[in-house]
Amino acid sequence: MKEYYLGVDVGGTKTHCLISDHKGKAIGFGEAGPGNHEGVGYDGLYQALKISSDLAIVQAGISSDDIRGAGFGIAGYDWPSERRPTLDVIGRLNLKARIEAVNDAVVGMLAGASRGWGVGVDAGTGDNVYGINPAGQIAHMTGCGEFFGEYGGSGSIVLRAVQSVSYQWSGRGGPTALSNAFIQLAGAKDLDDLLEGLSQGSYNLWSEAAPVVFRIANEGDQVARDAIAWVANELAESALAIIRKLKMENEIFEVVMIGSMFNGGGVFITPFQNRIRKGAPKAEFVKLTVPPVVGGVLLGMKIAGKNSIDYRQPLIDTTTKLLRLKNVPENAEM
Repeated sequence: MKEYYLGVDVGGTKTHCLISDHKGKAIGFGEAGPGNHEGVGYDGLYQALKISSDLAIVQAGISSDDIRGAGFGIAGYDWPSERRPTLDVIGRLNLKARIEAVNDAVVGMLAGASRGWGVGVDAGTGDNVYGINPAGQIAHMTGCGEFFGEYGGSGSIVLRAVQSVSYQWSGRGGPTALSNAFIQLAGAKDLDDLLEGLSQGSYNLWSEAAPVVFRIANEGDQVARDAIAWVANELAESALAIIRKLKMENEIFEVVMIGSMFNGGGVFITPFQNRIRKGAPKAEFVKLTVPPVVGGVLLGMKIAGKNSIDYRQPLIDTTTKLLRLKNVPENAEM
């Protein structure tokens, strides 16, 4: 009897499920809506898992009983107290496979790291960092954002940019084209009105405004460039903290760059990489170009006892072909 492996990547905007055969050939894919329990609750997580896995199983033409190993990367799963409710939700799928659940940054790292270990830096709307060293030890940030001093996602970019606009208004900082750009974006009358509206809640600027900050930076505005570089450096500091925890400062390892922030180009990537190289000079950088769900399948293989590294490239190649047929972007992000 053939053996099959299932991987899931749950995010704050969408959920992907992928199934491969025992040779690493991708044969089934399913997509559903957001599944991060912090946003949709555990019932919402179940619905995302159920819909995406049912679609993938149907396309693969198999029974769920044929699945030997299943790996779940789940946004919002950060702490030991969340493990039991997370596994309870997965249990409702009634899979007979061996199962493992990790944070979604881990499956992104597994998808991008050729050695099967390294550091995954996930920066989209929010940010998180997970690392695994050669001995299998794991370290991670809280993933809880600015409240815990972790900056790196698009929300952090806009936060820093708004601060820069406030500095212009108060005289603490110099002029920036961000001010007029945000006035237009918010529909404010002028800078006074913008800041009053932001403080009173009548205007809102958050992660969706990040592309405007990148546009202004790429047009040459130094304040915008500095805001982006500040966030990139903060994200690099989070990564370096994990690297030090895992005692990898002098190792050759891959830093897998996951998420939309790394589509921002050199204005973000260059300061990020330069800062990491100061603390980990042998670090290699890989931009994730396949959906992180590939890492979920590799995790499913590993938990079932297969040497998943042997199947990584065939899985990437066949997943790319499968998703092209379904018109899913190859670098689809969560």
